[in-house]
Amino acid sequence: MSSGSLNMYIPGVRNFLIQVTIEIASDETIARKEKVYLNKLNLAMVQVLKQEWSHNWPTFISELVESSKTSLPLCENNMVLLRLLSEEIFDFSADQMTQAKVQELKVQLSNELSLVFQLCLEVLKEAPMGKVGLLRATLETLGRFLSWIPLGYVFETELLQLLVTRFLEVAEYRNLTLKCAAEITSLPRSDVASVPGYDATLKMFFTSIMVTINKLISPSTDIASAYRNASDTGQEMVMALAMFLANFFGKHLVLLEEETDREALLNAHFYLIKISQVDECEVWKICLEYWLILLVGLYEEAVSRLPIGMSVAGDTAFAVPEVTLRKDVYAEVLTNLRLIAVGKMVKPEEVLIVENEEGEVVREHLQETDTIVLYKMMRKLMLYLTHIDVLDTGRILTEKLERQMNKKDGSSGDEWSWGNLNTLCWAVGSISGAMDKDTEKHFLVLIIRELLSLVEQKRGKDNKAIIASNIMYIVGQYPRFLKTMVNKLFEFMREGHEGGWSFLYLSPSPHVYLYTYTRNPYLGSMQFVVRQSEEKEPFVEEILRNIGRITVDLLPQQVH
Repeated sequence: MSSGSLNMYIPGVRNFLIQVTIEIASDETIARKEKVYLNKLNLAMVQVLKQEWSHNWPTFISELVESSKTSLPLCENNMVLLRLLSEEIFDFSADQMTQAKVQELKVQLSNELSLVFQLCLEVLKEAPMGKVGLLRATLETLGRFLSWIPLGYVFETELLQLLVTRFLEVAEYRNLTLKCAAEITSLPRSDVASVPGYDATLKMFFTSIMVTINKLISPSTDIASAYRNASDTGQEMVMALAMFLANFFGKHLVLLEEETDREALLNAHFYLIKISQVDECEVWKICLEYWLILLVGLYEEAVSRLPIGMSVAGDTAFAVPEVTLRKDVYAEVLTNLRLIAVGKMVKPEEVLIVENEEGEVVREHLQETDTIVLYKMMRKLMLYLTHIDVLDTGRILTEKLERQMNKKDGSSGDEWSWGNLNTLCWAVGSISGAMDKDTEKHFLVLIIRELLSLVEQKRGKDNKAIIASNIMYIVGQYPRFLKTMVNKLFEFMREGHEGGWSFLYLSPSPHVYLYTYTRNPYLGSMQFVVRQSEEKEPFVEEILRNIGRITVDLLPQQVH
């Protein structure tokens, strides 16, 4: 059957869908009972609209708006239909319609936007609060339209006031309201000039929402703990709040950086810090994107204020005399962020020794692409955090390592676990090159010394394997100190320190084995055969010259 033959049936299908949909949707009881069927009718109507609207059915929007005024249940279904239509045009159209058709529908919907928006506004203003289905459907539909409607519809109407005063505090509407707010704060600033008082209105909108959030969620709340125990709705709220804060700060941070707004600025950032502590990757990604935006701005400002000749990668933490920097305003926020980043550091691509789901130590040869992307983002985060304050980053890393060490009574440290040690060492490896040479050398020697002591403290092949592999990972990330670190290991071996005797403890034998350096999966042969800066020759040549002295204290079976 040809497409022309099919087209002749479309008007009949359209009329049938209209008739049946109105019959079902106009009666609230029937609509609830036939919810699945009604949804299928709506989806079918959207497909018809893609063919008929606007050339064969130019009055669709006006007819829909007028019919919405005849029945609240029908109005609710019309909102659903509008949302589905918007999603089809703006989100799912790429593979189903030509670009010309998509553009035609977008233009038509934009041209008739005033009718749709006015309908949404009337429902939000006039509908009884008990009509949960209708109001939720309207908020969902509005949320879909907000990403592309002109700013005037948002900032020159009652919409912002309605969202804050009528819906934000009501549990049934709170999450949808926050999602709408997140969309509003992410709108491009390209049309700002056409909206009088845009910045002031947006700032008032933000502060009004945060006043309500402070009432709903006390600033002292442990959001990470609350999230673990929350319902799906509660967790959805945390996600929506994260999106709102990240979107606003990502695009409009300057609006709150006046000294008079300092309290509101820091209050909101500490909410984002608490949300960043939530053990949920998707929540963390939302926060992480904003934190990177913030840090890049703070870093660039600090660099621009540095006196000529002063290095960025130093231990002075950008201590520019008599200059107040934005980073100083966020100092406490950034300290908390460093603690979070270290605890959330993900597995780098190079690491092949991990703990599996059964708690066993295994080699891992494959790497998830998503994890690599996240690692690169977090490495960037750690580098900026270190550049901005070297001393604070170093302090946090060394103090967290101290909490891995055994206590005086021989019991494990407060934070000892394979997972905690791994994330800590991955964080140490991620900041290679962020300090000046002397500071980095001192820091690295301190870290390696503590890890070697930890090898001595811990019993069991698996414990030692995890620690030793982390030592080698860290050394591999700092190639300019390769010779210093490996010589330090040789020194510990000669002195009888157990921690210096192995790179990888993976042998079933109770004896400790010294693997050859070039078999180490983190260092690889390249670091040894390449001449490092300030060295006269590749390190492998020095090792070969002195191999007898290096291995003199080993038993024959311990040399491979």
